[in-house]
Amino acid sequence: MSEFSPQPWPVAALTPVPVEGLAHTVGTVQAISGAQARLVLDGIALAACGGSADPAIAMAGQVGSAIRIAAPDGAWLLASLRDLEQAADGSVCAIADLLGEGIDDAAGGTFRRGVTRYPLPGSTVHPVATAQLARIYDPAGRVAITVGTVHPTATVGAGLFIDALLGKHFALLGSTGTGKSTAAALILHRICDAAPHGHVVMVDPHGEYGAAFQDRGMVLDVGNLQLPYWLMNFAEHCEVFLTTTGNDRQEDADILARCLLAARGKNRLAAEIGRITVDSPVPYLLSDLLRLVNDEMGQLDKASSSAPFLRIRSKIDELKGDPRYQFMFSGMLVADTMAELIARLFRMDGAGRPITIIDVSGVPSDITATVVAVLSRMVFDHAIWSRGEAVRPILLVCEEAHRYVPGDRQSGGSSVSDVLGRIAKEGRKYGIALGLITQRPSDLAEGVLSQCGTIIAMRLNNERDQAFVRSAMPEGARGFLDAIPALRNREAIICGEGVAVPMRVSFADLEEHRRPASADPLFSALWQHPAEGGQAIARTVRRWRAQGR
Repeated sequence: MSEFSPQPWPVAALTPVPVEGLAHTVGTVQAISGAQARLVLDGIALAACGGSADPAIAMAGQVGSAIRIAAPDGAWLLASLRDLEQAADGSVCAIADLLGEGIDDAAGGTFRRGVTRYPLPGSTVHPVATAQLARIYDPAGRVAITVGTVHPTATVGAGLFIDALLGKHFALLGSTGTGKSTAAALILHRICDAAPHGHVVMVDPHGEYGAAFQDRGMVLDVGNLQLPYWLMNFAEHCEVFLTTTGNDRQEDADILARCLLAARGKNRLAAEIGRITVDSPVPYLLSDLLRLVNDEMGQLDKASSSAPFLRIRSKIDELKGDPRYQFMFSGMLVADTMAELIARLFRMDGAGRPITIIDVSGVPSDITATVVAVLSRMVFDHAIWSRGEAVRPILLVCEEAHRYVPGDRQSGGSSVSDVLGRIAKEGRKYGIALGLITQRPSDLAEGVLSQCGTIIAMRLNNERDQAFVRSAMPEGARGFLDAIPALRNREAIICGEGVAVPMRVSFADLEEHRRPASADPLFSALWQHPAEGGQAIARTVRRWRAQGR
């Protein structure tokens, strides 16, 4: 009896009563299972609730509304209504998902998630007042941020528990145009307010968030990122330097591995360390790498033709000479600046500005994934090798996450997918929090979404995306999930470790200067006036040709 289907059945109408408080009865339990209850609600009593000045009581009996069920030993259960159907006698048949249990006492009572004392059939059902919802969602005793109000009230704050939200990862999902970017900025601003000496790194693929966090951290783009090429591991070198597939790629990779190891070995750090590998982040000169490739090509006893060497040499020369890649392959980036880069990226000396926005919108598309892979792996490797030092957790947030953690059909085994997948599975042990923001959850790698302890689901229009989210959410949130297609803009269903119980939230307003630059253009207004024309086009062409802003 794990799930019931609503169906009409004969039942005597309950005596209507005034609805001033929680003691009044609006229904009874017909059947109970481990996670759900089948209820019979009195239509007359529900109509009386509709006249209450308390918005929570006035909502009693509607889909998604909260009700409480009397349980043994003075306890009560909080439940959310999911399916409703009217019977011939005027009563309402309903399915309710059980969320948690509480006990009332002189101090106001206690509430906890989960159920240990189940009600018996015939137990009474009552509306829940706003004051009691406030106690249920009150984050007293836990460090929390308030991101909005709990539906249908305008006063009960929606609290997210910071340690649970970040300690077990989170995902923010929603179709384009639902207010997803503003919600992400709101959550990050609240985290920065609560933790001014935190360490947040956000990958921004569209250049939206720089304007929202100018006073809270640092914005890095192709103009000031200065990400040294020698930080790449061997797999990332292969993605950038090799252009072949199949057997030819393996042959090219073998040559690159030998030459890369030898080039790293020329640095004095290699002698100090004693033993390095092809993955060791030891600086080397691209000219040394090219010289070693040429030397191997010139050997008479080489096992292959000159074609692999020419391919590698040609690609390196192309990267060195293309100004679009200067943020990574400039000859000035060979100095050992690894410690300074880590302190800068991870805000180790943030001075109250805890977030780094990495704008990759200007990065050439063919190496964007590699750049994100290097940055993500640096977060992970830093966490691994800093064990034994003072713990400094890091939050890594990926906007448009489906581009970087795609499913098997789209990924092709990319290194960025591998490192983010590993962070999702193992990052919690090393103090790495992962925040995934996407409009296409069904395109995420299988299992990654299930690693997110907290899911913030805004409106999703695609049925495949809805089904994907439904499979990742806990059983008790099913009633809320059915409302996802009907959510308004800037509303979300939040469930998981980061909240007291699953809830529907209306996000708070965010000040204009703290919002991302993601507003939709107003066609009706912008097309009322002639375009600027010549000078604007000339400036656009200059930026276009220079491949920079």
